[in-house]
Amino acid sequence: MNKKVTMNPDPSKSPLGKGGIKGGKKLLLTGASGFLGWNICREAYKEWEITGTVFTHPVRIKGIKIIQTDLTRFREFKKIFKEIGPDAVIHTAALSSPDYCQKHKSGTRKINVDVPVYIAGLCADAGIPFVFTSSDLVFDGFNAPYKEDDPVGPVNLYGEQKVLAEEGVMKRYPGAAVCRMPLMFGDPGPAASSFFQTMLTAFRNGSELRLFEDEYRTPVSGRTAARGLLIAIEKMNGLVHLGGRERISRYNFGLLMMGVLGARHAKLIRCCQKDLTMAASRPPDISLDSSKAYSIGFNPLTLKNQLEELLVKTTRPKGALG
Repeated sequence: MNKKVTMNPDPSKSPLGKGGIKGGKKLLLTGASGFLGWNICREAYKEWEITGTVFTHPVRIKGIKIIQTDLTRFREFKKIFKEIGPDAVIHTAALSSPDYCQKHKSGTRKINVDVPVYIAGLCADAGIPFVFTSSDLVFDGFNAPYKEDDPVGPVNLYGEQKVLAEEGVMKRYPGAAVCRMPLMFGDPGPAASSFFQTMLTAFRNGSELRLFEDEYRTPVSGRTAARGLLIAIEKMNGLVHLGGRERISRYNFGLLMMGVLGARHAKLIRCCQKDLTMAASRPPDISLDSSKAYSIGFNPLTLKNQLEELLVKTTRPKGALG
């Protein structure tokens, strides 16, 4: 895929366009059209001059430079990196579906393992902060809550790839921040999808919603996660967990969301993860102990407050920031 640049307003003749905060800090964000990337754009655009890379979804995000490129083409990406001259990089791009990865081992390793290690090397050589987003799925789910120094033991290929990426990034750039992300909810932006929207639709339509009662996580909203990653640029290095303060099942999360919405006619149905057959196995409890991040300044609100903060904004146009 050839490099393509879009932004709002229209780009100039320069390969990277003009605009943004002149003289401001430059942030290179991979996966800008994804769930997490979109939320980072919403949180960071006032403080950073952001250039975001996308692959299959050339979205337009107000005030953000967007470059459509294939990150696995290292020579092309290195040229982009040098042209931007970023002050920091957050790498969120990945093929993150565990079931897809399980079925496409050879086709997902390069983007999920080789790419973050390569970008870590560019950042190490440039002497700039690099934040890599890993996953709570590096754990097996039998010894929660997990701290950063607990042994990993992924039960699916996606988790294995994240472990390999973590190890490769830290070997190539010991000063990098490797942030293990929890289950996230919220606005997926103009291109991504999210289980949260499926839940919202079910609540509003009064349709049945089946939710696991035996899978536990420490979720945060996308905006909360984005705030944590921006703190990571300035204050974190090594392994760090960015989970929420509350351990909760998907079923109980649904009950909490139902209460915030006042959706009295919602039809929640309990089900068990262990009873379903999926391409990729799922760990039962990968709750994170994120006290390290809390001590540095990451301060998630309660889930109820995060949901209230989010749900009052669900009517915003999808191309809007703020």
